Parts: sequence; C-alpha cells; structure tokens
Amino acid sequence: MAKAFNKNNFNEEVLKSDVPVMVDFWASWCGPCKMLGPVIEEIAEDADGYKVGKVNIDEEPELARSYGIMSIPTVIVFEGGRPVKQSSGFKPKKALEALIQN
Repeated sequence: MAKAFNKNNFNEEVLKSDVPVMVDFWASWCGPCKMLGPVIEEIAEDADGYKVGKVNIDEEPELARSYGIMSIPTVIVFEGGRPVKQSSGFKPKKALEALIQN
C-alpha cells in the first residue's frame, strides 16, 4: 500500500530515504488522480528496492508548492533527497514503473 506522506514525515520518509521514492501528488476531486490511484497502489505492492507514497495537495499545500506542482496528478521520483524524474497526467503502469526502475 502506498504511504501517505505529509509535512510531518516527508523529510524522514522521502528526503532522507536510502532508496528511491516515487511520490504521487494528487487530490480527491481530480478525475485523472482517481484513475491513477489504483495504478500507484499496484506499483506500491510490487515495490522492490524503492518506496511509493502519495501527497494529498489539499491537505499539504506547502509540499505541493515547494515542488512546483501546477497540475495533478504529478509523480516525482526522489533519489538522495532530490527530485530526479517527473511525470504529469495519467500514465499507464509500465510508463510509471520505467520512471523508478531506470
């Protein structure tokens, strides 16, 4: 299951992680986010050597702002505390897995 990231755990879970972390920035009112949700959950269940989590931008607007989230869903892969890859809009599972595995 994808972890819920927020301002209280983001630093520890994402920025200080010793494995890559895929973060889905989403909102409950967003249609494409609802479509992407099950895909993110599947990737989280298959995660091997990386973590997967979500940030609800309505509950965590500061996190969304700090990473320049302008449209959702936006998926960012963090490595070594830095965003290294980003994808916006709905993408199929294979495209998102390629982000974290390459």
